[in-house]
Amino acid sequence: MTILEVEVVSSETIKPSSPTPDHLRRHNLSFLDQLQPPIFMPMVLFFPKDPHTTEDPTERCTKIKTALSKTLTKFYPLAGRIRGIQYVDCNDEGAYYVEAKANSNITDIIQNPCPSDFNMFIPCALDAASELPICLQVTFFACGGMSIGMGMSHKVGDALSIFIFLNSLAATTRGEPDYGHAPEFISDKYFPQQDLSGSYQHSSGMIKHNISTKRFVFDAPAVSALRARSTGVENEHARRPTRVEALSAFVWRRYIAACTSQQQNDHADDVPAMYTVSHAVNLRSRMDPPLPEYTFGNVTRTAISVPPILMDPKDGSLSDPSLYSVVRHVRQALKQVDREYVKKLQEGEGYVSFLKERSSQVKRGEVVSFSFTSLCRFPIYDADFGWGKPAYAGSARFTFKNLVSFFDTTSGDGVEAWINLKEEDMEKFEADEEVLKYVSPNPSSKNSGVKTLIY
Repeated sequence: MTILEVEVVSSETIKPSSPTPDHLRRHNLSFLDQLQPPIFMPMVLFFPKDPHTTEDPTERCTKIKTALSKTLTKFYPLAGRIRGIQYVDCNDEGAYYVEAKANSNITDIIQNPCPSDFNMFIPCALDAASELPICLQVTFFACGGMSIGMGMSHKVGDALSIFIFLNSLAATTRGEPDYGHAPEFISDKYFPQQDLSGSYQHSSGMIKHNISTKRFVFDAPAVSALRARSTGVENEHARRPTRVEALSAFVWRRYIAACTSQQQNDHADDVPAMYTVSHAVNLRSRMDPPLPEYTFGNVTRTAISVPPILMDPKDGSLSDPSLYSVVRHVRQALKQVDREYVKKLQEGEGYVSFLKERSSQVKRGEVVSFSFTSLCRFPIYDADFGWGKPAYAGSARFTFKNLVSFFDTTSGDGVEAWINLKEEDMEKFEADEEVLKYVSPNPSSKNSGVKTLIY
């Protein structure tokens, strides 16, 4: 088996095609921008060789660089530099751009993706985000296919912002620069920044080492089965759980069962008071009036639920709640993220106090947090740069523990879960019998009769 190697061929800084007007030279970060961790959010798109194109790699890179320069004019903060947690200096310094080549074929990567490999298709370490808002890497494979990997600083935008930019860049590359709506950088008007000096810093869950990221695929029948299991039998008229509700309940429940029982036995006198479940929520549609979907920035917060967990006083073992119980608590938390919630959030001060206290609780071991974010139904596969839509798209290995990202499978009817756990927890989780019942087998192992996890 060939070990994947990616070699950087060249790197440069791409400046916007037109200078940013003087009155737009300072882009104030919003309160929600300020709260985000200083990391790059990754996205890698894979494009097999297009048999209908005669363009060589140099021609395709020239097109991408020209389009990037034009796109940065519309997304002018991304060509600037982030100054602390206060503002972006829109000085037109430009985006970091890299060209690279890989020693493998693209099919070797996308048939059985390994999340840690995907970090090689992004030009910057994810936890190295400082002043740079965005970085881009184009990688060519031995077969003639290519990948386009991007890292966007979480300080300037959320997951939806990534696709607003990527799809605009793709449209400009293929010759449709007026495709879609122009971005609106207005979030600081709705969430004015706060003075956070010497107070809350988002570092809970960040770990430099000892993190394992693996990809678990739930096909359509497995998703349907888990949705059925998550429906409350006591209420026949209860709304059927969504895919994300059912899968997040299942993943969290199996984490509790597989990874925490021994911890409880080993540390019976020092058990966490709470195990929380957090879901990222897009606030654009929950505001009054709603903000347009092309509002660029962090317009996202988390809904936090605390499903009950009971401990047997005899042996310290955990009695994890039913799937429906978890779904019910998650729904209650999501329902509370309404217009009134947003109004309180806009005031800022009380929310910062809550975050400071929760961060302290996590550090003291009183709270074990588990976070979910869903990119299902996001326009991940819409980015056509002129060589067809991506054959596959994925994330990368994060430096966060207890973090799960959901993606639609390429067929659209299943769900991929990219799960980040401590290495010792991942060993237990991936061996859990309940997990093995629902995770799809590795495609390359179908003929061998061996069922293995896809990661």
